[in-house]
Amino acid sequence: MNIDQSISLNRLAAPLLDDLVARAAELRLIVSRQANGARIVDAGIQARGGIEAGRRIAEICLGGLGRVQLTPSGSAAWPWELSVATAQPVLACLGSQYAGWSLSHGEGKGGFFALGSGPGRALAGKEELFRELAYRDHIEGTQASACLVLETDQTPPLALLDKIAGQCGIAPEMLTLILTPTSSLAGGVQVVARVLEVALHKAHYLGFPLEHIVDGMGAAPVCPPSPDFLTAMGRSNDAILFGGRVHLFVGGEEAAAEDLANRLPSLASADYGQPFAQVFKAAGHDFYKIDPLLFAPAQISVTCLGSGRTFRAGRLDADLLERSFT
Repeated sequence: MNIDQSISLNRLAAPLLDDLVARAAELRLIVSRQANGARIVDAGIQARGGIEAGRRIAEICLGGLGRVQLTPSGSAAWPWELSVATAQPVLACLGSQYAGWSLSHGEGKGGFFALGSGPGRALAGKEELFRELAYRDHIEGTQASACLVLETDQTPPLALLDKIAGQCGIAPEMLTLILTPTSSLAGGVQVVARVLEVALHKAHYLGFPLEHIVDGMGAAPVCPPSPDFLTAMGRSNDAILFGGRVHLFVGGEEAAAEDLANRLPSLASADYGQPFAQVFKAAGHDFYKIDPLLFAPAQISVTCLGSGRTFRAGRLDADLLERSFT
């Protein structure tokens, strides 16, 4: 990959984070400091949070490199969707938004586990993915800061906050964690806003050269939340699997662009055909037993920049979306 090393995801995201914190009251968020100084933004545990909070959190999760907007979907049943666009799809989606940093402390019922997403990942660089991307964020000085987004309903223990800060190379008081439970409005929104990231992740899984992905945009319907974790998780995934649309603009050969379009949609998976909550239950609540090809948007367009031709595959599935959302 040839990513511009002068781009700092954490520096670009910092003004968005500052604005989120400054507007915490109107966005129904609770901001607090832990004993070690680390800042916690509660977007759905004790706080109510909301759709606008989730939209802003999604832009922070993209490392300040993407726009997330609420737009009419054209559907009578689910008339609003989230649209996502970025001029740096690989860095914004895989280098920041992807939930790839495994964070844990303790074991059993008393333990804590969550996957970290957001620009702080690129500062720590703990994942093999950053070696593939040949990118690390580097910010120095007393104002160096990092932000992570965790899909969790628990506040991480102090020992883990200290460890995260240490691996990011910053003081704990310069670390911010945004907590977005799956069952919250903000949590559902920030997951649905990963529609483009899901396409990038599957393209990577399929072996498509990431350096050929030049630009991208996507959209998926806003899903209704649920107080039940499994239902809420299923709905946020189904919004992408059955209602997500992504358009990628790629370099390279036309045949490779056509092949990517055909292999990318969720419909290409053998596990396609049931709402995600049912697929997850049938897999014994084990993500690793689910066909990885399922995790993809419903409909894909891939434009080959070399020839100007666009290839389309997949389809929206209103019936499966309705079964999931209601």
